[in-house]
Amino acid sequence: MSSSPIVVQRDTRAWQLQVWVSFGIAVSLCAIGLAWLPGEQLEQAFMVMGYVFCLSAAFVLAKFVRDNEGGRSGAGDTPMWKLVVWAGFAVSMALTGWGLVSMDINVTYKAFLGVSWLYLITTAFTLAKMLRDRHEADLAQARMHGRREAAQPADAE
Repeated sequence: MSSSPIVVQRDTRAWQLQVWVSFGIAVSLCAIGLAWLPGEQLEQAFMVMGYVFCLSAAFVLAKFVRDNEGGRSGAGDTPMWKLVVWAGFAVSMALTGWGLVSMDINVTYKAFLGVSWLYLITTAFTLAKMLRDRHEADLAQARMHGRREAAQPADAE
């Protein structure tokens, strides 16, 4: 065994707090913007669905990309699943953007909704990465702990 200690890199608490706070702010801004959205109820419902669709598609895409990074094949991912993930994200972003541009509302309101929407998507990717990093660090630490226990000589009885 190597005598040099293996270090499991983890995000700082400050970074984790920043990620969670940013995501919370983004969700809040979107919720406020959508709650006060002028226009028809059908348009309002469309925009809420679009934002939720984009958010879930961002988390699915982040997981898919991370599962397949560095040539690792995902757990049975098929080419059709790859198409569904990427197309779902593209369609969610395109339809939500189209809905936002097409709405007959003040351009300043559109800008607010657009910026808060993009902020939501970027913070969703960052949150997904941070949570996945934490999970992988926990697994690595558990493996190291298990190896250390297995390497210790058994106590004489």
